[in-house]
Amino acid sequence: MRNLCRQVFQIKESQCTIISDSSDGVEKAKESITRNRNQLERYVQKNPRFLHSLKPIKPPKEPKVALLMAEAAAKSNVGPMAAVAGVIADLAVEDMTAAGCKVAVVEDGGEVSAMSDRPIDIALAAGDDPWSRKFGFRLTNFPYGLATSSGRFSHALSFGDAEAATVFCENAGLADAAATAVGNVVKGEDRQEALRKGLDTALSILGVEGALILYRGLVGTVGKIPLIIRVTS
Repeated sequence: MRNLCRQVFQIKESQCTIISDSSDGVEKAKESITRNRNQLERYVQKNPRFLHSLKPIKPPKEPKVALLMAEAAAKSNVGPMAAVAGVIADLAVEDMTAAGCKVAVVEDGGEVSAMSDRPIDIALAAGDDPWSRKFGFRLTNFPYGLATSSGRFSHALSFGDAEAATVFCENAGLADAAATAVGNVVKGEDRQEALRKGLDTALSILGVEGALILYRGLVGTVGKIPLIIRVTS
């Protein structure tokens, strides 16, 4: 991605990669991530159930970050924290585009939110799996969000055992929550049945466009997914 600004930014648990067509856009994203994290931290201090619930809860009116997390979680039947990285990425991209950025891409812990006037290539990361960073996706329609849940290579909570359960949506918040829901059901010795459950779960969530799952040497896809590309280092 030539002629673009790229910066890695970390604040506490949020490890982000920001890509923009302007340095001001990168700074705008950093400000947005910091602001929304701080707002969320203040909210969960007063509402600890929001932090710990593994089931949907009633969306609050504010702050916006908590509202969007709860809405995405409700669609996916998971707890609101399952959408935290994706929603923070979405809000950063929203602030970048509002500031005039033509390219606004934020990756937060593997969850990607993107708005762009040109194709964007994203590699799939799945820990130590042989397929990790060997292939990825070319995004051409925007806005776009994708997220990956892993029961084997991630610190995020998952009740499943998939190497990677990647979900594609218009926004990263829903993709994040949906990927958690999909990853939770991919487990068991019957690999094909595990894939089927995961893919069926993906399609059952309103707003999910497609999904790709890696599980014990098998790959399953469903719905509409971006062009798959080979990644070269």
